[in-house]
Amino acid sequence: MDDAHTVIWNRPERAAKGPAPSRTRAEITAAAIAIADAEGIDALSMRRVAKELGTGTASLYRYLASKDDLLDLMLDAVAAEDGGPPAPTGDWRGDLRTLAYRSRATIHRHPWMTSLAAGRPSLGPNSLDATEHALAALDPLGFDIDVMITVVDTLHAFVRGYAIGELAQQEAVRRSGVGNQEWMDAHAPYLDKVVKAGRHPLLARVIRDAELPHAADSAERGFELGLERLLDGWEANLPVRP
Repeated sequence: MDDAHTVIWNRPERAAKGPAPSRTRAEITAAAIAIADAEGIDALSMRRVAKELGTGTASLYRYLASKDDLLDLMLDAVAAEDGGPPAPTGDWRGDLRTLAYRSRATIHRHPWMTSLAAGRPSLGPNSLDATEHALAALDPLGFDIDVMITVVDTLHAFVRGYAIGELAQQEAVRRSGVGNQEWMDAHAPYLDKVVKAGRHPLLARVIRDAELPHAADSAERGFELGLERLLDGWEANLPVRP
């Protein structure tokens, strides 16, 4: 099987023959992450990375078979930020909670992740370590392995979905120049009509009585509330009590 059909994790960084490479995968990956962080994933190309590194585009193919290789390296690199997953503590809720908050912070640092991480799983060494850590937190609880990996996938889906909403709201503020409170104030007369019309009584309760949507720390509190309800649901279905 040639390099184009061998996964990046199965290929040596340096070829057995030929001159020593002038760049490392880590250097190429760091340059790509910097571009995606600053300008978004659509700005990323092999040509752009080569320009950032001061080399020719063709030379990058000595290190990578395709742009997909580069994307795999990027996802795996950010999985190792903050020193990688901490050691399990024996508190499965605490370990999964820490994983969720760390994952959310990583997405906020690298918004481009949301368009990549929802696809095929990242199988790089750092990503495998993170998955093993999450599974290890669940292992003593008596779930079968299918339930364990589903719990991990569901946790990641919640974090990713919540973070996407946060990033979308930030983008709406940036694009419109209208802050969240100003936006709500502008919609207040319309929502008052909605409440008085009586067609949406439960939404009317949200508008009149809900405190969370109007709180200054609504994003943090909403994330905490959603995460804790997920953990509660899994705890209620434990086969074995820790």
